[in-house]
Amino acid sequence: MKDFKKYYTIPAPPEEVYLALTNPLSVKLFTGAEAEMSTEPGSEFSLFDGDITGKNLEFEENKKIIQQWYFDGQDEESIVTIKIHENNKKGTSIELLHTNIPDEVYDEFTDGWNTSYFGELVEFFQE
Repeated sequence: MKDFKKYYTIPAPPEEVYLALTNPLSVKLFTGAEAEMSTEPGSEFSLFDGDITGKNLEFEENKKIIQQWYFDGQDEESIVTIKIHENNKKGTSIELLHTNIPDEVYDEFTDGWNTSYFGELVEFFQE
């Protein structure tokens, strides 16, 4: 199991970034894939046409999202924490921490965060 921590800069205000990450229609707009999402703690979510599933644990509007991501046969919970900080000069700073990623999918998931998730979100707001 490995952890991944990275910072991203999104060229949009925190309120818009939070909405993009929590509204299923917005998620579909920037990823191009179906998504099920709710800001209700304890609710299940699905991203990228069901390729990623899990449970929403905690939300702090415009500031924080905490989710448990499911991996088959995993003993320890894989937790994703996204902290959203205002960056007056560049929009929004994102602090991502994804814990307990199985070794066999670590490279795939870190690449996914950089290109398919936050990479696509940056492009979405730059258009």
